[in-house]
Amino acid sequence: MKALLYETFGGPIGVADVAAPAVPPGGAVVRVAASGLCRSDWHAWVGHDDTVALPHVPGHEFVGTVEAVGAGVQRWRVGDRVTAPFVNGCGECVWCRSGQAQVCPNQTQPGFTHWGSHAELVAVRAADLNLVAVPDALDDASAASLGCRFATSYRAVAERARVEAGEWVAVFGAGGVGLSAIMIAAARGGRPIAVDRSPAALELALRLGAEHAVLAEDDISARIADLTGGGAHVSIDAVGAAATAAQGVRSLRRRGRHVQIGLLAEGMTALPLDRVIAWELDVLGSHGMAAADYPSMLGLVASGALRPQELLTGTVGLAEAAELLPQAGTASPTGITVLDPRR
Repeated sequence: MKALLYETFGGPIGVADVAAPAVPPGGAVVRVAASGLCRSDWHAWVGHDDTVALPHVPGHEFVGTVEAVGAGVQRWRVGDRVTAPFVNGCGECVWCRSGQAQVCPNQTQPGFTHWGSHAELVAVRAADLNLVAVPDALDDASAASLGCRFATSYRAVAERARVEAGEWVAVFGAGGVGLSAIMIAAARGGRPIAVDRSPAALELALRLGAEHAVLAEDDISARIADLTGGGAHVSIDAVGAAATAAQGVRSLRRRGRHVQIGLLAEGMTALPLDRVIAWELDVLGSHGMAAADYPSMLGLVASGALRPQELLTGTVGLAEAAELLPQAGTASPTGITVLDPRR
């Protein structure tokens, strides 16, 4: 099959002919129709994720059709149109059995623990647990954005922060994750504020439901306090940097909730814990969303309450994706780009 491949961290990425993945016992191989270009793939390429072994094929957001199923698979047949969370549970531990596969200690992740979906084919472990049927009305490009950015944002907003109508939600970063969070918060009746360094990204955020747009600068927390009359009820760091994590916490009102979605490449980050203690703030992590929780999100997509298609800004082939992926660490993309390996 054809796939994006790199052999050194931070090294060249090219289109290569590689062996197709074997069908895992209890798993499936999916023929990829679309795969999202995500900043997490950049983190893997740079070497920030110690689960990645070289050489490596990136990609963890995808939609496609089942090409083959392994022994023991009961729910899926060849030709079924599916997606999957980027965190694949083992299906056997207490966390998976309780519907919390996103924190499975034995999890696998296409594009990290094994070769991913920036390819014509991708393998998924524990298919009966991890595959999700895609509604016919949802196009391939939109469905490809659900597996990481949109689903992660949905769980962060709806289940971790539990945003309620009328609450101010400050979202740091208006890339794919942040824009998804803004759309989802607005759909729940929240009042999103977008913070980003890109005017174009902020303009798109306003179209997707943000009430205010704040250009990233030193006095962000003061600006948000002025806009909200004392601070946001919820802050979401969709960037993954020491500065944005700390700014998110400082932008909250007393008893507020901070949700960390963005991966922190530098590991430990100094948060203003004096503020966390004095104001009784909640600091919450959010790591994807289990396949078991997809039906509620897909129901809102089917109803039109959520519109992931409005986040899409382009579709590219493998060769162009190979050029774009290394730029994800420094570029300020507007919206979500997906690759089509058939192009």
